[in-house]
Amino acid sequence: MKKTIGIIGGISPASTIKYYEKIIDLYYKKNKDYYYPEIKIHSLDFQYFTDLENENRKKEYIEYISASVNSLEKSGVDVVIMAANSPHSVFDIVSSKAGVPMISIAEETVKNAVKHNMKKVLLTGIKYTMKAAFYAELFEKNGIQLLVPSAQEQDEINSIIFDELVLNIITDESRNRMLEIINNYTIDGVILGCTELPLLIQQEFCPVYVLDTMTLHVEAVLNHIQNNDSRSGS
Repeated sequence: MKKTIGIIGGISPASTIKYYEKIIDLYYKKNKDYYYPEIKIHSLDFQYFTDLENENRKKEYIEYISASVNSLEKSGVDVVIMAANSPHSVFDIVSSKAGVPMISIAEETVKNAVKHNMKKVLLTGIKYTMKAAFYAELFEKNGIQLLVPSAQEQDEINSIIFDELVLNIITDESRNRMLEIINNYTIDGVILGCTELPLLIQQEFCPVYVLDTMTLHVEAVLNHIQNNDSRSGS
């Protein structure tokens, strides 16, 4: 049976659109055919979701994400991904309640860092993600030091994401500022720990290896469905 991907999206809509495009693009690049995976998206209320994070309403946060997983399960999906980094702060709890497999963006990112023999990386993203422990715990478990930007730099990155990227506003000024921040640190790589950041930063602009979390996540879910798909072709 052909497998169906469920995406928890809307957090933000801008990156959800890119997730859909990336799944299609990478599938074609890999297979050179049009037997694209079936995809179902449950789009969350972005402001409500962000309020839950900013106000640390963890129980309600978990319930909201879990309800989305449940909705996708009922629609018949075979695997679920959350199209954002921040909800992975509760990935273990949410995935343990899920009736279908879920693929962690953070685990896929650390696998790639290990593959490239990284020893020290910088985490960028929204403030919620940069302040959370889930990335640091995973990387430290794998012998990789995780740095985060200064408080002022975190404010700047957070502003670039919420005031510009989620609205599809992409400027050279913000790209240059992000690169300045990255260059402030002696690192082997930088984690684009917000799925909007690849809209702004690509490997061609960056002096260190870019851990593009969205691309790594999409590659993982495509590998998952193709490894578990009994069909070859249509």
